[in-house]
Amino acid sequence: MTSKILQSIKFILVANFMISVMLFTTGSLLSLSDQYSLFDFNEELYGELVNNIRMTLVYLSFTEIAVCVYCIVSKKTLAFVLVGFFFILMLGSVRFYGEINDVEIDDNLYLFFLYTGVSHILFGALSNLKKDLYQ
Repeated sequence: MTSKILQSIKFILVANFMISVMLFTTGSLLSLSDQYSLFDFNEELYGELVNNIRMTLVYLSFTEIAVCVYCIVSKKTLAFVLVGFFFILMLGSVRFYGEINDVEIDDNLYLFFLYTGVSHILFGALSNLKKDLYQ
């Protein structure tokens, strides 16, 4: 019974991680389009700054893909914990960016980084814990 529960939790965490990676890369790339973006970038409010945020999201999505490929190929999934902390730290960076540029940041962007960060941390910790249990 306990084994089934652990397997179910593992499946949920792995599926959640995969969804978060797909959401992050797709959401970041879709931010280039006003029509399909997950985030509200008010052109009048942001002006030229909107392109900075969009390009940063695109660069982060390419970095996410590179990190995922590296971690999976090298089997060093503990790095996902660090990536998750980085995403959570982005919450403060985004808030700071909004403050110094005097623009309102879409709340969905905060949820986006929080969800992705927590998913990465849980997956990295689970993968590392699983290795420790089998050794």
